[in-house]
Amino acid sequence: MPTSNDTSYFPAFIKLDNKKVLLVGGGNIAYEKLTKLLDFTDDIVIIAPQISQNILTLASKHKLEYSLRAYQEGDIKECSLVVVAVDDLTLQKEIFLESQDYKCLCNSVDSVEYCDFIFPSYIKEDDLTIAISTSGASPAFAKHFKTYLKEKIPKNIGVFLTEMKGLRISIPKGVERMKMLDKKAREFIDSLR
Repeated sequence: MPTSNDTSYFPAFIKLDNKKVLLVGGGNIAYEKLTKLLDFTDDIVIIAPQISQNILTLASKHKLEYSLRAYQEGDIKECSLVVVAVDDLTLQKEIFLESQDYKCLCNSVDSVEYCDFIFPSYIKEDDLTIAISTSGASPAFAKHFKTYLKEKIPKNIGVFLTEMKGLRISIPKGVERMKMLDKKAREFIDSLR
């Protein structure tokens, strides 16, 4: 149980379908966050007075909307999630407070006091996503543990998960389907040992 001074993050995978994401910032950190967001959605709007060429390239490739200007109050109102990737702590705080009014989840880079969520270290291989967090205790450990886990993932995991997805869709729900899928999953894991 966390103490009053500890922050503990609930691990959840958020479905971003039909949810607009706002990225405030146009530098290297914003680029890093954008590459992670693009693993899960392309309904992203970028606002920054200056935007790096790397971000502009991704924006063009993924047909993302962007504005070369400062953030303005109200830019967040149609968004479900905002990532504030700027060094300006005053702006981070302002956007975080505004996000609370709109029930919009906010992440302010390197300012946990202005965050509803954090970006975990993660691995994405086809349909498999593994997230790793130390709740800020050691990002270095999370990074190295991610590398360790990635080496353990079987090369055919995508094929196996595609097969399992097909079976879940094609076989009617019920106890028999549940038992058969559980058996296949157990056998696959056992084959890795």
